[in-house]
Amino acid sequence: MDIIQLVENMSEDMYLRLKQAAETGKWPEGNVVDQAQRDSALQIVMAYQAKRLNSDEMLSIGADGEIVTKTKRELKETFSELNDIARFSDL
Repeated sequence: MDIIQLVENMSEDMYLRLKQAAETGKWPEGNVVDQAQRDSALQIVMAYQAKRLNSDEMLSIGADGEIVTKTKRELKETFSELNDIARFSDL
């Protein structure tokens, strides 16, 4: 099975476990991840993000495998659409 097939069949729970392992160097249970496992987890997480997630983060991996960056203006536009913040100006 190649990495694309793996990502297409992987659950979100497994993605989150691998992401934590790549970020912290430990599995959610607390066991230490060796360097080879961490490298593999990072590759799988990046492939999952590219193929399955629609990210609004500043830096992500696109479906074509290229790094996608957003400008400050694009980020402001994205977050201005999410106008769910309560504002209290008469305090």
